[in-house]
Amino acid sequence: FYTGFDSDNSSGDFSEANHKVPEMLDLDPHQSNRTGKHNGETEIQENGIKRHRTSLPAPMFSRSDFSVWSILKKCIGLELSKITMPIVFNEPLSFLQRITEYMEHIYLINKACSHADPLERMQAVAAFAVSAVASQWERTGKPFNPLLGETYELTREDLGFRFISEQVSHHPPISAFYSEGLNKDFIFHGSIYPKLKFWGKSIEAEPRGTITLELLKHNEAYTWTNPTCCVHNVIIGKLWLEQYGMVEIVNHSTGDKCVLNFKPCGLFGKELHRVEGYIQDKHRKKLCVIYGKWTECLWCTDPTTYDTYKKNEKRGGEQKKKSVSEDDIKSENDEADDMPEIQDTVQFIPGSKLLWRINCRPPNSSQMYNFTSFAVSLNELEKGMEAILAPTDCRLRPDIRNMENGNMDVASKEKERLEEKQRAARKERAKDEVEWHTRWFHQGTNPYTGTPDWLYSGGYFDRNFSDCPDIY
Repeated sequence: FYTGFDSDNSSGDFSEANHKVPEMLDLDPHQSNRTGKHNGETEIQENGIKRHRTSLPAPMFSRSDFSVWSILKKCIGLELSKITMPIVFNEPLSFLQRITEYMEHIYLINKACSHADPLERMQAVAAFAVSAVASQWERTGKPFNPLLGETYELTREDLGFRFISEQVSHHPPISAFYSEGLNKDFIFHGSIYPKLKFWGKSIEAEPRGTITLELLKHNEAYTWTNPTCCVHNVIIGKLWLEQYGMVEIVNHSTGDKCVLNFKPCGLFGKELHRVEGYIQDKHRKKLCVIYGKWTECLWCTDPTTYDTYKKNEKRGGEQKKKSVSEDDIKSENDEADDMPEIQDTVQFIPGSKLLWRINCRPPNSSQMYNFTSFAVSLNELEKGMEAILAPTDCRLRPDIRNMENGNMDVASKEKERLEEKQRAARKERAKDEVEWHTRWFHQGTNPYTGTPDWLYSGGYFDRNFSDCPDIY
């Protein structure tokens, strides 16, 4: 799920304290923490690089006894942003941390920075835009709604970036983020406002807001918006999600544009997870065709090859469906119930170049909310970190921390306490006629699109947190 269900206006009818949390799943103790370190300790490899944890402190609980519909049927006609969902439907991350997962495939930004050819840069940026939604595959748990003023920071020296985000608005819920390369080679920023719609059998989240990537060496800026995410089978059956809609990536320096079509699965699921599109120059000449699946991989080929292949396919030619294997990648790219039961991989077109391939998930991912290895590390509270983090950082949020540790009853009570504290603070501000002031971001205009945006004010990493709000 996207954020947007929890509310400080809830009547309490849907309090998670009224629900019994199911028993925990068994987890192989040998896999529970491969580094042999507890939550506050991160092992240091011999080469001096920190080894991040590979498992959560406790396995996830079973959701088999719960139905999203059992909650939503009481809410027909209400705004979804004003519904408090039981904690059983959550995953132990804040939406601010979920946004940070955009950076999992940061090597694609590094690749874009290294290319001299603007077409190759656009290809890498397109792959990065697709990879940003890949971690949501099979992630049907909703992240915690950030509290107003909540923040999250992440510095990964091994990956070459640092990241800061802040919840800048509660109604409507808006999350702003800013990231920069440690080598001063890129800036990545944006704000996201998920617009939720309940269609009876499904919940649709349209992630409004502009995403901007600046490649400083090339003096280029790219902007785009994410596709729509839809969670199916909220009434009965297994929850599953799809991404669909048109995504346009614009290079504001060259006029090049990449148009990507995240296809809806269709009646028989033939198009499930498929992405197709093209890159065109400022004169609308197609430079290359992009195809693949956002859950697997992305390839590109020249338009002539693509058109010829498709024509032969329509004529019933003997085109064989090749599985995308390691051999394919090495040979073609030296650099490199309603739910449809579809197991086929991308139909590979000979001569294509691999742009991106999804990372393998940990073997115990299914017992860790289907987290990727990157996601597993996001809420890790390393030794000594509390002394330097902003007091508003997600890692210090007690409901998420208790849920991660398997203390579900405590997590539910803490979540209610935090929401009540947020309500009380809002009433106090209204009483005193005091406006809320964001700390690290301000409202402004995106310099490339001319649309309203939230812009980073700077100064976070100076670590002057004396005037941060008390939200926990």
